[in-house]
Formats: sequence, C-alpha cells, structure tokens
Amino acid sequence: MSGVDSDHTLPPPLTVAVAVKGGGGGRGGKASRRAVRWAAEKLFPGAERFVLIHVMPRITSIPTPSGDTIPIEQLDAHVVEMYMKDTKLAFQKVFIPFKKLCKRKKVETLLLESDNPASALLKYVTDSGVRSLVLGSCSSSFIRRILWKRKDSTVPSVVLKNAPEACSIYIVSRRRLITTSATPLSTGENISRSWWCSRIRRGSRVYKLNGSHYSSSVDGGVTDTASYVSDLSHLGSIAITEQRYPNHSDSLPERNDQHLGNGILDIEAATECSSVASANTKQSDVQAEVEKLRLELMDTVGMYNRACEDLVNARNKVQFLSYECLEETRQVNAAKQREEAYKKMAAEENRKYLETLKEIEMARNKLTKEAYERQIAELKALKESMEKKKIVDALFSNDRRYKRYTRDEIEIATESFSETKMIGEGSYGKVYRCDLDKIPVAIKVLRSDAAEKKEEFLTEIEVFSQLRHPHIVLLLGACPETGCLVYEYMENGSLEDILSHQSSRDPLPWFVRFRIAFEVACGLAFLHNSKPNPIIHRDLKPGNIFLDRNYVSKIGDVGLAKLVSDVAPDGITEYGDSVIAGTLYYMDPEYQRTGTVRPKSDLYAFGIIVLQLLAAQHPNGLLLKFENALSNDSLLDILDKSIPDWPLAEAEELAQMALKCSSLRCRDRPDLETEVLPLLKKLADMADATLRLQRTSIHAPNHYFCPILQEVMEDPYIAADGFTYEHRAIKAWVERHSLSPVTKLRLQHKVLIQNHTLCSAIQDWRSRITSSPGQEMPRDQSAKFTNGRLLE
Repeated sequence: MSGVDSDHTLPPPLTVAVAVKGGGGGRGGKASRRAVRWAAEKLFPGAERFVLIHVMPRITSIPTPSGDTIPIEQLDAHVVEMYMKDTKLAFQKVFIPFKKLCKRKKVETLLLESDNPASALLKYVTDSGVRSLVLGSCSSSFIRRILWKRKDSTVPSVVLKNAPEACSIYIVSRRRLITTSATPLSTGENISRSWWCSRIRRGSRVYKLNGSHYSSSVDGGVTDTASYVSDLSHLGSIAITEQRYPNHSDSLPERNDQHLGNGILDIEAATECSSVASANTKQSDVQAEVEKLRLELMDTVGMYNRACEDLVNARNKVQFLSYECLEETRQVNAAKQREEAYKKMAAEENRKYLETLKEIEMARNKLTKEAYERQIAELKALKESMEKKKIVDALFSNDRRYKRYTRDEIEIATESFSETKMIGEGSYGKVYRCDLDKIPVAIKVLRSDAAEKKEEFLTEIEVFSQLRHPHIVLLLGACPETGCLVYEYMENGSLEDILSHQSSRDPLPWFVRFRIAFEVACGLAFLHNSKPNPIIHRDLKPGNIFLDRNYVSKIGDVGLAKLVSDVAPDGITEYGDSVIAGTLYYMDPEYQRTGTVRPKSDLYAFGIIVLQLLAAQHPNGLLLKFENALSNDSLLDILDKSIPDWPLAEAEELAQMALKCSSLRCRDRPDLETEVLPLLKKLADMADATLRLQRTSIHAPNHYFCPILQEVMEDPYIAADGFTYEHRAIKAWVERHSLSPVTKLRLQHKVLIQNHTLCSAIQDWRSRITSSPGQEMPRDQSAKFTNGRLLE
C-alpha cells in the first residue's frame, strides 16, 4: 500500500464518532480536545452525522453523607432513578468544551454507561454502523507502544485490536496519527516515514529521510543513494499495516524488526566493502554490487509485506468469526435467562392458582356452613315468633289493665283515618285526635309497612299498661288488629313545639319552665324506681314531653323503653349487646360507645332538655355555649330573650345542675333523687311563690289603673272630668285635646290636682308586693296563669 498526497481526502463517511473524556477545570482532556479539533477539520465536512461520545462508569451504588455507599438494589426505585438522572446531567457537562471547538457545526452527543470504555465503544460502533471513530492519546510514544508491546490494556489498543473492518479507527496523539483506514490521510504517510527513520539508525551510520531519498556518510565521503532508496512506498505500507493491527501477533513486530535490521546490516556491510574495494576496484563495480544487494533486499521486503498482509487478513476473518460466535453465545445465554425467568413466572402463577383453588374451596365450605346455620336460625326464630304470638294473643285476650278497642270503633272515631283528624306524624306512624267514650283522646296508628316497629308497639303496651303517674301519659286502650294505641289527649302538644316556636301559643314564663323541669324529673324518678325492674326511657326529648290544658307536663312515647333487670354500677364500664336506640343530641355518649344502658342514661337527656328550657335553642352545641356563658358571667346573653324577667341567680343554679347531668361519664352525673330533685323542688316552690305574688297583681283594684295607660299608676292626678290619671299621661293628653279621655265631654279647665289619698294607697300596695320574693310579672302574661295552671 503506497502513501497518498496531503491534498487527497477520504470518501465522506456517513457517521463520524469522537470518543472524549473530561479534564480539569471543565476544559476537557487535552488528548480529547486534540482529537475533536482534528476530526472537525478533517472528517466533519463530508460526514452526515458528527457524534461526541463519552463513557461514564456504570452506577451500581449510591453514596451516603457518611461516606459509605448503598447498592441500588437496596434503595427505592424512585430514589435510584432521580440519582441516575442527576448523575447523567452532570456527565453531560463533559461535552460543553468540545462543542465549542466545533463552533457552529451541528454536533450530537451520546452518553454511554459501562465499566469497560473500550467494550462500550466497540458495541456502539458495531450496532450503529459508525464509519469513522476518532480517539485521542496523550502519550508521545503511543505508536511505539502499540507496535512493540506484546499485551496492552489501554482503550486505543483494545479498540484497534477489535475494531470491525467497516469502521476506520483514527488515534490522534500530540505528534503522530495512527489509523486502520484502507485509504489513510496524508499525515499517516509522514508519521509512518518518521517512525521508520527512527528505526534506521545503526552505530555511527545514520540514514535520514530527506524528501524522498536517503543520504549516507561513509569515511568522510558522501555517496548519493537516491536510486537505492528511491522507492519507500513499501516501507510506508508496512508501517501503516502494522499500525492497524499491532497486537494480532506477538512475533510479527519482532520478525519485522529483525528482518528489516538484517537487511540494513547487509546494506552497511555492502557499503563498508565498497569503501575497502575502492582502492583496488573501480567505483562502478561497487555500485553494481550495491544495486544488486538493494534489489535483493527490496524483493525480500516485498515478499514479507505480502505475507504480513495475508496474515492480517486471515486474523481479521478469525476475529470477525469470533465476534459472531460471541454474539451468538450472548444471545443463547440471554435466551436461557429468559427461559429461566419464564419458568419462575410460570411456577409462581401455578402456586397462586393452587392457592386460589384452595381459597375457593374454603369459601364454598364456609358458605355451606353459613347456609346451614342460617336455616337453623330461621327455624329457631320462627319457633320463637310463634311462641311470642301465642303469648301476645293471650295477653291481649286476658289483660284487663287497659281497654281493648275494635277496628270498627277506631275507624268510626277517626272517620276512617281522615286527614282532618291527623295532628302529627312520626317514624312509627300517624297520630289522630278524636273522641272515644265521649272523652278527647289521641290515637297513635302504627304504619302498615313499619314491621320493625311491632316490637316497640308491644313494649309500649306492656310498659304503659302498668304505669299510673300524674306525669306519665295515660294509656287508655289499644287495638291490636290495627296496631293502635289510645292515649289521653294533651291539649298543648309537645314541649318541642313550644320551644321551637312552631306553636302559635305565647312563650312559656320562666316559673312554668321551672315547674316543667321538676315534673319531668318526678316522672323519670318514677320510671327508674318502678318494681320489680327499673324502666329506662332511652328516648327522652322535648318531642316526647307533652303538656295538657293546664300546662302540666307528662312523659310519653316509651316505645323504646327498656326493662333493666341488672343495672351496672355507675363507676364500672360495661359493654352490652343491646341495640343502640334514641335520638341524636339526647343520647348518652357512654351508651353510644359501650351499648350499656343505665338509669343515668336518661339523666343526660334530661340535662339537655333543661338547657333548652332556659335558652329555647337547638341542642347542637348548647353544652359548650352554657359552659362559656357561666365561665364569662354572661348567662343573660344566652337565656331566652322572649322572657324579660329571668331570675338570674336561680337560672344560673338550674344551668349548673343541667351541665352536671350532661357530663360525658355516668359516674360524674348527680343522683336524681338525692341531688337533682331537691334542687328542682326548691326552684319549683320559688316559682309557685312568685306566681302567687302575681295573683295579687292580677286582683289589684281597678281604680289603681290609669284609664289611658291601663297600668298601675305611680303619680295619680285628678282632671277636670273628676277621673284620676297618671300625671304624665293626662298632661300629654290635655296639651293636645280639649275633651275628656273617658266621658268624651269638653273639659271645663286644664288644671290637674294630685290625688294624695290614692297615691298613698298605691304605695302601700306596692310595699306589700316587694316584701315577697320574686319580681313582678307583666300584666299581659301573668293574667293567663292562676294557681300554677293556665285558664282557657
């Protein structure tokens, strides 16, 4: 292979790749900068793609702040992904200085990940079909190492050794260029010649390359040997070939050196002989002998060159076949690994399938068992229902504690359950107001679709038929066929209607509210002390407290009542299996949590009702409002504004008691009989005394009232018509009118005279009122009440 001129260039490669690595200060390695600059100048103009490649180490662990490292297999996949992303971004900075060397040229960058850079470069070159790969070398004796070292592990040497034929390898050092290209650049010829010049030195004789010929100095004389060494293309060809595959044979460089050295020694010997024979023979004979030796040497070198080329081609084919064999082996191993993975997956799926079959079989067995148990339970429930029905029928037929009405009687009284007779409706059904046995009654009719209320219906009959108390709604009779209960009629409806202002009646005075609280407590005490077992209401609320025509309160709707045979102590928390029943906001918190019902469960609801009597507000958040009001001495702000004359001391005492009754734990609530009832009786007595005092105000003499203001006079004056008026009222009247406000006759004069006798009598009457406890009630409200009862 002969050298080429410097102006001759390679055919344009499709893809040119340059392997680079980073250096200090962010400027890149010197060798890599040299390789990029050379490739951009020589190879870029004819390339379709120009790629910068950097090989980063494979990431197998992540460092910690303590200096240790953690394998990525032990870390979360998201953390590993973030770390690898940050690391690759940092390695991308390696390309920045090399892009600047390419200036405005379009350059691609590629970041490979491998612990073996040479292997990664060779794989990329093979897979991507790269036509030219350029590497940099910082060693000035790189070519010598490549040619003469038997084993070399550097990246350029490995790439040169294993590069495919289709790719040309260019290794750029500071002073030399080595390539495997079949058409090397002009610099390859100069480098090859420079290398051969360094090798053709022996003793005192030195052969130097000068243009295209050698010159020699022998015994102080100069002999022109241009014709002897005119053809150096064979030496250049040998050098290039050796640069392409320096490591294919351990003996090849040594043989080349030995053979070439022997040839050069022959030249030296011939030259010495020609110098000695110059004295005896002619110079023409010496030159002929030297020419003969030169021809023999050139023939020998040519033969050696051809043998080396054949050897290199053979080794290249062996390497290619070895690479294909390795690739096939890798594919076979990968296929075996996939097969093992598929076998493991199949085994895992088979295991899951067997487990699923086992679970299905267990579920079937459990379903069969549950179906059997359900059948047993249904038969047992049916038997109990039949027995209970017999007992109920016997109870209805033999019980004499209440009157049993027929369906016809109920339908006639309610006019076939006419809507005009209906006065209320609840979850259990509708309530009708009618007359039975010539007395007003309330009939509660159970809904036909409320089968779950049947038990409440029976409980209410059982409980109410045994109860007789002035503050418990009286059960007059029942009709089992229609599911009806007949109660005494409560004219003023429920306490909830009045407190929520749903009723058209005037607000209840404070002394009536005090008395209602006492009466409800008396009714609860009666239920809790009933024999043989105490009765717990479980649904005490304003909607279940009714007021008769005289505003006497009575507890009703005990359908959720529970007969307790074994009451748990207040200091012990038990978990019962009773069904939670009641109304939100009035339900005992401890009863909700544990299911244990006890008499003090009703006491919690009673405390909420008392707070509603004071504030006439919804129970939601009422406890917290009263606690804040009492702690801030602002109780008057939360009391019912429709009552202007609250006795604050007694109202505060009642509120404190209600808060204690509404404690979260039963053990913290006061006892109904020993603590609550005495206080409520004292407050009820005070309310009765106040009411008696108001009675006195009601029966004050008529002449104490001003004809204009209709109020008891404070400063009475006599007008010209002879009637006595409040001074401020008659004075304003005579300023505007000339007629008497009573007789409607003209007044003779407008002089007003004070009535001292009547003023003294009024003052004496007022002194008797203020000497009694309580405050005066407004006339328009007190007029409605007498003896603690409302007069219609």
